[in-house]
Amino acid sequence: MADDRREQWNLRHAAAQGPGTIAAVLRRNRHLIPMRGQALDLACGRGANTLWLAQVFPELTVTAWDYSPVAIERLAGEADQRGLEVVSEVRDIVASPPPQAGYDLVVVTYFLERDLAADIAASLRPGGRLFCETFAITGAQQPGPTDPRFRLRDNELLELFSELQVRYYREDGKLAGETDLRGVALLVAERRA
Repeated sequence: MADDRREQWNLRHAAAQGPGTIAAVLRRNRHLIPMRGQALDLACGRGANTLWLAQVFPELTVTAWDYSPVAIERLAGEADQRGLEVVSEVRDIVASPPPQAGYDLVVVTYFLERDLAADIAASLRPGGRLFCETFAITGAQQPGPTDPRFRLRDNELLELFSELQVRYYREDGKLAGETDLRGVALLVAERRA
């Protein structure tokens, strides 16, 4: 089963054009991104967020993990082509979550594994920030998974990371005037110092 899932992601990343799109939670909250330190892009895909962070915040050490070897290969190639330093690794995040207090910034976009929420929160250093964006059940007619297990309930992102201090939250459901925000939830939260 795991090999089938990995192969599905490999095929998806192999067929896709470019590195993807930079997450709205990063673009809209650039002022909340730490200027330096250790950054981790979990389930990075082809690396749009990773590449953007490495380019815009050169004093951040950016690490990217993904389950798909094809995604990591494409990210590494794009980083080399752009002359960016990125540490990329094929990693099963569920089997090997991030270490505790290892990061000043953790980015998680369009990846939902509820059982990892505590590990993700614990991976932040004091003052470290989590940037999270993923699909919500409200607005499920929008692009994304059709299986409700892979979509957040209303306000669930706030519940999953309740031990963190919220710095930004947005969940418009179907009401968003901007089509890129319909059916998604965005969170920036900080581990208290």
